[in-house]
Amino acid sequence: MLRFPAEWEPQRFIQLTWPHAGTDWAPMIDEVNQCFVNLALAILRFEPLLVVCADADEVRQLLREGAGDALSNRIHFAELPTNDTWARDHGGITVFADNQRMIYDYAFNGWGQKFEASLDNELTRKLVETGALGQWNENRFEVEHPAGQAHSSNDNTSIVYRDCLDFVLEGGSLESDGNGTLLTTSECLLSKFRNPSYTKEMIEHRLKEELGLSRILWLNHGYLEGDDTDSHIDTLARFCDRDTIAYVRCDDPVDAHFEALRLMEEELKSFKTFSGQPYRLIPLPMADAAYDAEGNRLPATYANFLIVNGAVLMPTYGNPFKDEMAINQLKLAFPDREIVGVDCRTLIEQHGSLHCVTMQY
Repeated sequence: MLRFPAEWEPQRFIQLTWPHAGTDWAPMIDEVNQCFVNLALAILRFEPLLVVCADADEVRQLLREGAGDALSNRIHFAELPTNDTWARDHGGITVFADNQRMIYDYAFNGWGQKFEASLDNELTRKLVETGALGQWNENRFEVEHPAGQAHSSNDNTSIVYRDCLDFVLEGGSLESDGNGTLLTTSECLLSKFRNPSYTKEMIEHRLKEELGLSRILWLNHGYLEGDDTDSHIDTLARFCDRDTIAYVRCDDPVDAHFEALRLMEEELKSFKTFSGQPYRLIPLPMADAAYDAEGNRLPATYANFLIVNGAVLMPTYGNPFKDEMAINQLKLAFPDREIVGVDCRTLIEQHGSLHCVTMQY
């Protein structure tokens, strides 16, 4: 039996793919390094961290300056070449087959061929081959490669690697309740630049077969200006438990997003839980409009939070009133978890935020 776990289930570690001077972050590398240090330290309060990077010594020094050596045994470094930093979309996707943990490696093509992504597309396979995704197992680690060869380390719990590189799929486009329901957007999954030979019915069938889903809830409305992902669900609406969805609501009728997000809200109200009841909906405030140097709006969103063991890490954007409002709303959704704000004003300069640069395993 296949099952796509929910993000709130117990995690082994979080992956960060660290910025370097060969990425689009080059003009602001110091600022983004500091942002990643802050995020890494927030994660390390709750669980271990896998850092994929170009230079482990350099990143190790940055983290040492932030926290000393106290957390060094909770970090594993993997030096691999990368195009960019968006681990949510090039990272492996965890699926369970009964008690067997599997890592699905879907193709990443730069959000519909918008950006070069060939190195990022190879990352999950290389992490498997080097044993980086097995370092955190409690026993023996064993990986089945596409060719059927196995790689083992010193652990004794097996992981199966599944090559799904014939299909483009990004982690940011998937929201699972861990019980067979997937929440996603038609704008992204039906993009002709991802899987042009697939119809909606074919995509549904494949996702149900591979992720063990019983149903897919499609949102046909909702977007953020400046978003390169074609409306990833993790920018708009998120499962908080099996019966609760937090989502972005715009209350300003003159804002460009108002109508699309109003229609998205109506769609969410129409969805039913497995028991046939309406979902408990928790609105998140629309983040203040932020713009780049050319005057283009950036996709700031409080929905781009990360659930970790015992906490929720939420992006903040420099407006204390709005940030606190969003934190209080997430406290309603996650009463038993600490809500931790992380300043992500730097991340939205490259059109992503906190959830976009992380992947849980």
